Amino acid sequence: MKLLVTGGAGYVGSVCGARLVDAGHDVTVLDDLSTGHRDAVPDGARFMEGELGAAAGDLLAEGFDGVLHFAARSLVGESVQHPERYWNGNVVASLRLLEAMRAHGTPRLVFSSTAATYGEPAEMPIREDAPTRPTNPYGASKLAIDHAISSYCTAHGLAATSLRYFNVAGAHGRYGERHTTETHLIPIVLQVAAGLRDSVQVFGEDWPTPDGTCVRDYIHVDDLATAHLLALQHSVAGRHAVYNLGCGAGFSVREVIEACRAVTGHPIPAVSAARRDGDPAVLVASSAAATAALGWRPERTDIVGIMADAWRFAKDRLPV
Repeated sequence: MKLLVTGGAGYVGSVCGARLVDAGHDVTVLDDLSTGHRDAVPDGARFMEGELGAAAGDLLAEGFDGVLHFAARSLVGESVQHPERYWNGNVVASLRLLEAMRAHGTPRLVFSSTAATYGEPAEMPIREDAPTRPTNPYGASKLAIDHAISSYCTAHGLAATSLRYFNVAGAHGRYGERHTTETHLIPIVLQVAAGLRDSVQVFGEDWPTPDGTCVRDYIHVDDLATAHLLALQHSVAGRHAVYNLGCGAGFSVREVIEACRAVTGHPIPAVSAARRDGDPAVLVASSAAATAALGWRPERTDIVGIMADAWRFAKDRLPV
């Protein structure tokens, strides 16, 4: 298939783009490089630098079989301080993409959504029928896009799938996680191992969890890419499917730090800090629906193995 990958110079987009190229698809990457990296564009893919809202129409006029949509702003704190960036950069740009797809008859869409659409769920693991109550503009913007996609499926026959997940980790060959502003736990602990930080903060050690630290769901980026490829194959005209993706159990902050110590051989000093407002004790997604509908199951679920992949990638780019 001829496919457009928006945000394909970013972390998840580059891995999915590489997997699509390997599967024999004709891939074009569209990215404005505001957070992505030119050298992360997959080998064998055509690259177009430009903003999503402005460039998608001209590209899709060439005729595409589908779009995998990763381009987005994704910093929760920034979304609270600058919500306009998220309503414009996420929602408005995605509406322009949907309009371009409608105008040029692009039939399929796989949207990289987020489990942040659920806010702070009362039940774990989180299923797709959990109430959507996002607690920040980032999650709200992603939910708004999901609503827009549903309406385009109903009105215009679009075949679409949204995939919702929490934390992505690991690497795929030369493609991995690197952000100018780092907020994710695994890259932060690896920066400590690399000597770029003195310590990692642990926000609360008295949570109602087995070791007192927060538990989060981690998914290997290769497993996530597999889900996107399966979603593309199983799309149905006129239907918007929504699936949660996760490992189903999750790992605590302490377990992540211990895995980093085991992989890197670095002590990883941890500093106790106060709980952060709005931090749930546990966030874990159920993948039962994705397993039933797509045949998807996470295969790389060992936190030490995930950490080892991430460390291999980081060592090639950090002064370790």
